[in-house]
Amino acid sequence: MSTNSEEEATDIMMMMCCASCGTAQVDDIILKTCTACKSVRYCSIKCQKEHRSQYKRACKKRAAELHDEILFKQPESSHEGDCPICFLPISLDNKKSTIKSCCSKTICEGCYHSNEERMFEESLEPTCPFCRHPAPESEEEEGKNIMKRVKANDPVAMVQMSLRRYFSGGYDDAFRYVNKAAALGDARAHFLLARFYHEGKCVEKDGKKELYHLEQAAIGGHPKARYNVGCEDKKNGRMDRAMKHWIIAATLGCDDSIDALKVCFRAGIGNKDDFAATLRAHQAAVEATKSPQREAAEEARKE
Repeated sequence: MSTNSEEEATDIMMMMCCASCGTAQVDDIILKTCTACKSVRYCSIKCQKEHRSQYKRACKKRAAELHDEILFKQPESSHEGDCPICFLPISLDNKKSTIKSCCSKTICEGCYHSNEERMFEESLEPTCPFCRHPAPESEEEEGKNIMKRVKANDPVAMVQMSLRRYFSGGYDDAFRYVNKAAALGDARAHFLLARFYHEGKCVEKDGKKELYHLEQAAIGGHPKARYNVGCEDKKNGRMDRAMKHWIIAATLGCDDSIDALKVCFRAGIGNKDDFAATLRAHQAAVEATKSPQREAAEEARKE
């Protein structure tokens, strides 16, 4: 039997029996997997505690490996996703899209502009381009729309309400809303929570929690969060990890990351072929967000 096969057999046996006392799982004994390393199981908390001293180092190592597998996985798209009308990727430039308070959908400027033109030509009342809900006539009405979505457990609406509270100085409410949205897995919410822990508003400054939420946002496809994680790795002398983060973010269209990689390449850091491939991927991501409708909307915005 090969070494790899022996190791696999050992791993299987470890998952079938308690790692501490060796008790096998039967009808009346349910083994619970270690939540950190996912590699061993225990029949009781007592066995887990007794085994901790001899397995702690291996557990931490495997947990770190599992974490990196998730952290460095290339997201299929950015956290912005696609426009629900034209199905093209939403630009990372927030000026080129808008979030509707009625349905929490992010609409690209092309579809938004086309809807405005249609309503003007047909003398229609303003409505949402996606759900056709009447457009709010005041900021107060818009706030009520957002609150309805918040009550429906919509994390996008929670983030919007958090931003409203934040910019009006209501930091405690802002934190409460964004914390709930993060618990629901929203990447924007994790990114904003990192900001709270960085600035220390209504919470104590905490670098570890800031990094945790930046990493969670990065896993969720937030390019700016991943760029920031890369900067943190660079600051700590882990340049190889920093470049991995910047490459992933750059392929999602992040300009800051591509600029950071250019600096590295000029300094002789990194592989030429990898850099060239990343440049092409970055350009492709940017081009994917363009369309004739969006270009027309941008021209109209400049007028």
